[in-house]
Amino acid sequence: MDDHIETNVKIPFGSKYLDAVFSIPDKILPYAVILTHGASGNMNFSHLISLANYLVSHGCLCLRFTCRSLNIFHRAKAYKAVVEYLRSSSDYKLDGVFLGGRSMGSRAAASVTRQADQDNDSFVQGLICLSYPLHRPKLQTKLRDEDLLFIKSPVLFVSGTEDEMCDKQLLESVAVKMQASTKIHWIEKANHSMAVRGRTADDILLEINMQVLSWIKEITVAPCKINK
Repeated sequence: MDDHIETNVKIPFGSKYLDAVFSIPDKILPYAVILTHGASGNMNFSHLISLANYLVSHGCLCLRFTCRSLNIFHRAKAYKAVVEYLRSSSDYKLDGVFLGGRSMGSRAAASVTRQADQDNDSFVQGLICLSYPLHRPKLQTKLRDEDLLFIKSPVLFVSGTEDEMCDKQLLESVAVKMQASTKIHWIEKANHSMAVRGRTADDILLEINMQVLSWIKEITVAPCKINK
């Protein structure tokens, strides 16, 4: 299944709009994946495009969006607006969504997931954290785990073993304390940008994409019926 179209949309956010792109498969499974970027860049970051293309080729509707604010609370509010936009959409009959993001975008997704879990909102099915920035570079005394520890939905972490913003041992210790069922996939020798000396970017992205799809399939248990 590799036929899909892309549609640019503007998502209402207060008095403004968020730029977003729908990647729509020919036949849609009843689950969608929302993706957003890190502190820099936008929704057209190569990792997000690669993941969206891979997921849509397997029937997952993907929506990636841009929010350039460096304020994590603003980013979380923007992310929640995107979730509500999908929830209220009459164009797609969705059973739920997976919230995903890279770096700062995954922090925003974690905040929204925590709130959804507190509200017993079953529309949010799980959280995908790509290069989660658990701490500032070389500053491991203050962890950004305030949302992670209260999340109950399943969580997937994909991080590099050489990520200067996510010490391997620290993330594993946080995962043990979390209420949620967690899975960590380590990209060997990858840094925060998921670069590995001696490996091509395409090879690394394929590893990441396959892990994300496999995890989503595990969460949704069995192949879902196809919606026309």
